[in-house]
Amino acid sequence: MAKILVVDDAAFMRQMLKVILETGGHEVLCEAANGIEAVEKYKAYRPDVVTMDITMPEMEGIEALRLIRSTDPGAKVIMCSAMGQQKLIVEAIQSGARDFIVKPFQSGRVLEAVTKVLVGY
Repeated sequence: MAKILVVDDAAFMRQMLKVILETGGHEVLCEAANGIEAVEKYKAYRPDVVTMDITMPEMEGIEALRLIRSTDPGAKVIMCSAMGQQKLIVEAIQSGARDFIVKPFQSGRVLEAVTKVLVGY
């Protein structure tokens, strides 16, 4: 079981991920609606895993990813993107994201990504 920070500007997406993760035996420790909140909550709660939306207001997910990784190089961040954002996914992986999942979320893929980053593949 992992303690997870879910970051997405859409409340319904956060809720969808929360249901998938909790059904899979994980704990959603906290949520954030933008990159600024994500960085603050990461520092405060130190979750095992972060699911991070790429496109958000105030601070994009890739910028938040870089800030989190600058304070904790071992941070395990899974990026979430819509179809057609391949260029951004490549940039996120180059910036230290451990994996990515595509919206709309498929529960099996979400849980597989969490397991994968926890065991270090």
